[in-house]
Amino acid sequence: MGLFDRLFGKKKDTKEQIEEQEIAQVLEETSADESKEVAETAAVETQAEDVIESEVTPVSEEARQLDETKETAEADFSGVMADYYAKKEAAKEALDRGETVEFEAVETKQEDVKEESVNAPVETEEEKYNRSLKKTRTGFSARLNAFLANFRRVDEDFFEELEEMLILSDVGVNVATQLTEDLRYEAKLENAKKADDLRRVIIEKLVEIYEKDGVFNEQINFQDGLTVMLFVGVNGVGKTTSIGKLAYKYKNEGKKVMLVAADTFRAGAVAQLAEWGRRVDVPVVTGPEKADPASVVFDGMERAVAENVDVLLIDTAGRLQNKDNLMAELEKIGRIIKRVVPDAPHETLLALDASTGQNALSQAKEFSKITPLTGLILTKIDGTAKGGVVLAIRQELDIPVKFIGFGEKIDDIGEFDSEDFIRGLLEGII
Repeated sequence: MGLFDRLFGKKKDTKEQIEEQEIAQVLEETSADESKEVAETAAVETQAEDVIESEVTPVSEEARQLDETKETAEADFSGVMADYYAKKEAAKEALDRGETVEFEAVETKQEDVKEESVNAPVETEEEKYNRSLKKTRTGFSARLNAFLANFRRVDEDFFEELEEMLILSDVGVNVATQLTEDLRYEAKLENAKKADDLRRVIIEKLVEIYEKDGVFNEQINFQDGLTVMLFVGVNGVGKTTSIGKLAYKYKNEGKKVMLVAADTFRAGAVAQLAEWGRRVDVPVVTGPEKADPASVVFDGMERAVAENVDVLLIDTAGRLQNKDNLMAELEKIGRIIKRVVPDAPHETLLALDASTGQNALSQAKEFSKITPLTGLILTKIDGTAKGGVVLAIRQELDIPVKFIGFGEKIDDIGEFDSEDFIRGLLEGII
């Protein structure tokens, strides 16, 4: 069974869709008498509901007071959250400037938030996908619906405009071109006349493009002993934050975790990772200011082996403006890692900011030239309508997405799942 069938049920060919359209048209031509009868029935039912409503016992004073108390508590909690995120942002900016930051006030507010949200429902991975892909899904759905509404017939203008719409949705030029060509063939084969006849086929083709050979390679390459993960990515994409969240995730799973701050080029990066280590209570290996990154990595590798660490997460610099220097640095780090553990690193992960759309795809292409990548981390997808870039990445690069960032919370990161992602991206459009 293909990916589309697993997610949305058995595919329909274009002929079936046309038949459904004809049936819908017949139903729309129902006689005026029948419509009037339906309207009168609805009016009677509405009157009955009004009578029932008027007989319902009024809300008690105790219930009203309880609602007011609840509203006050929710307002207080929102204030705590706003204060916490404002201080967090200020602290991050200070770290980026290389300043020493006192986090106690921020940490205190975070503890207050935890206490307030003890009884909050725990989100499942599928719920996180649905929440974080809301902007992408509604943006794509709105574009597609508006596009189909503007075209009454399938002609060359239709296909040209469709290709442009898909490119604007950040699915990538190659995906847009391939989908448009496939649709030209389908429309001619089935003699499709109306634009809406091709709605479901568009979604089917998008799923097929993403599915490719059906091999996604999303599983994390965990080892029986030490698993070494090397992280790369330009400044500001959420790389260090993702490392901190993964440290929290793996520690909660019972693994012994250690961090290595090898982005010594930027003082703020070392301080930021050290703060993450303190927050999630895992050790962080650091070196002197402007130390050789490879020497810090060597110290981290030696210590991880000596202390029987399960997962070692190594943060590195990401300076694309100095590609030659970055390549030399990463090659040196790779040699140092292999000197201690010959088959490591087991994962080399590139962090990408989903909100940058096609720029994220360009970064992935550039970094793949600099160092071999085993996977991608897609961050900040909850705040953008450009999640369609995952389709472009899948089509143009043989690099799987392995992690996805769902939002600001410390547990808002998870292992990437193609079926959950595609369902979250496209469900509701068909």
